[in-house]
Amino acid sequence: MKEAQLYIKVGDQKVHCRLCAQACIIREGKFGYCRVRQNIKGVLYTHNYGKLVAANVDPIEKKPLFHFLPGSKAFSIACAGCNFRCGFCQNWEISQADFIKEQPAEEVSPENIIRLAKQSAAESIAYTYTEPTIYFEFALAVMKLAKACGFNNIFVTNGYMDKEAVYLLKPYLDAVNVDLKFFKEDSYRKICSAKLGPVLDSIRLFQELGIWVEVTTLIIPGENDSEEELNAIAAFIAGLDKNIPWHVSRFHPDYEFDSYPSTPEKSLKMAYDLGKAQGLRYIYAGNISGWGQDTFCSKCQRLLIKREGYSVLESHLSGNRCLYCQETLPGIFINTRELTEKD
Repeated sequence: MKEAQLYIKVGDQKVHCRLCAQACIIREGKFGYCRVRQNIKGVLYTHNYGKLVAANVDPIEKKPLFHFLPGSKAFSIACAGCNFRCGFCQNWEISQADFIKEQPAEEVSPENIIRLAKQSAAESIAYTYTEPTIYFEFALAVMKLAKACGFNNIFVTNGYMDKEAVYLLKPYLDAVNVDLKFFKEDSYRKICSAKLGPVLDSIRLFQELGIWVEVTTLIIPGENDSEEELNAIAAFIAGLDKNIPWHVSRFHPDYEFDSYPSTPEKSLKMAYDLGKAQGLRYIYAGNISGWGQDTFCSKCQRLLIKREGYSVLESHLSGNRCLYCQETLPGIFINTRELTEKD
């Protein structure tokens, strides 16, 4: 165990956890909603510090991030825990696990994560798979070392964090992909046991702080696939910045939503068209092949990055500029052609 950050003592040995928007008041001996932060005699401890449940080398496109170091690799880690209860979670075995009963036996140090990342030849370290907010203390310790060693840091998150957590991450966090799951309070409350407002606030704050932001919406039949809701999501993103990439991803049945059908392709195409109508310049379709993965210049409309699956096949960029018309492509880029040649 390690003492948690971002909490206050409120008397009678209760603590108020200020890490995420659940804002749990935790009595002595009890756990927060995340099931990994426990009040022990008036001190809040995190049980999952360094207790990895996943470590892999992934293409950056798998996060998904399409405008941040395309063609590069991310050393991806996760500790158990989540502050949502999504019935459609595709990593539910580790995000919704009973951590106290099933916790890993061995703790990995931040220094060891850096050593493994160096061995992987990755450009970045991604905090992903579960909810990185819930292993905040460990993620932050790794991020500080990573930044000093020249790695980029990436959060793949539901965005349900307190603004103070965002400010603490800001000096070390380079990019974030936020899941904007719904645009209805009822849906967030019913399906995720959360609220919409704090997610929107986090996206705004990441944007204001200059952290590169991409947004993902998993389109679930019968839940968030109406024209009205998808248009509202697109309008929100466009209202912040029309250059924010929006990933609309295909749902497949899993966990408690195993009786739902997969997302029909027409729903993805509808979301794509709605996003374009709202002025979004970069919309990508996920978990489907044949279209929706390539990047085009917003000025001359020429192909800039051709992808297949999670692989970059072609790049027509000079730094972050279109080779044809010199228009700047928003994001953070490297020469993906050189990367693919090295591979």
